[in-house]
Amino acid sequence: MNLPLRLCLIDMNAGVPNQAMRCFRRILDGFMARVRKANPELPVEVRHVQPRNLGESPPADCDLYLATGGPGSPLDGYDDPWCTAYRSFLDDVVNEGARSSAGTNGAGRSALLVCHSFEIAAAHLGVAHLQRRGVRKFGVMPVYPTELGMRSELLRAFGERFFAWEHREWEVVEVDEKKLSGLGGELWARESRDGRTKGEGLLAFRFGSGLEGTAFHPEADREGALAWIKRPEQAAAAVDEYGELTYQRMLRSLDDPARLDRTFRTLIPGWLATRFDALARHRGYGQLLS
Repeated sequence: MNLPLRLCLIDMNAGVPNQAMRCFRRILDGFMARVRKANPELPVEVRHVQPRNLGESPPADCDLYLATGGPGSPLDGYDDPWCTAYRSFLDDVVNEGARSSAGTNGAGRSALLVCHSFEIAAAHLGVAHLQRRGVRKFGVMPVYPTELGMRSELLRAFGERFFAWEHREWEVVEVDEKKLSGLGGELWARESRDGRTKGEGLLAFRFGSGLEGTAFHPEADREGALAWIKRPEQAAAAVDEYGELTYQRMLRSLDDPARLDRTFRTLIPGWLATRFDALARHRGYGQLLS
């Protein structure tokens, strides 16, 4: 029997119900269906850990990890045991990748971090400066891959611009190129093409071999985004912040399959399939992309 495939969902929502967890589960369900179609006898395990509210740590024996966004400051509880354990997990993934990537061709543990999880990683690894934004940023927004990002497996399907759901009060800015390069990392996307005009936020990194992340929410689907942005208090906030015209454009953009829906269908599913195939080449699984 093949070694089982073990997935881990690191839930940073602090026990607060939201649309994001439905979206992550929808993505994982679709991925597992693809895996089982290509590998009918392969055991697949999914573990769900909740560090912030239950104090649970990411297990060491999983293959692929998805770490979610969540409410509040990424610095809240930073030195608490749950976050210390999470940050130790990040170090382990990066260090394992640095030691073994040449020999395993990327077949070690891999993690993709979203928003809150991404912000903690950026601060912990010291690759950029984490700061509170002057105003909350939310809605369907453009993302601009760097030249390195456009060549990366994570973002190369999108070209020079794509759209994603943003919802954050913090931002990562001022990349430390020396520190990032020393970890084997790269900056993959910004919130402005020129790094200034629409903001200085850094939106996607490879932090090191096996560890990647985004400040935006690639798991967001049309259903969840529409439910959130049509809530009266959020609609009012959007109009106050961006104006009625931009708010109506956001609503229309949710019906454009080349925008949010494309990101939902492409980014995390593509990451999961690519990472699975790296494992498959070493474990004898049937691959998904070839």
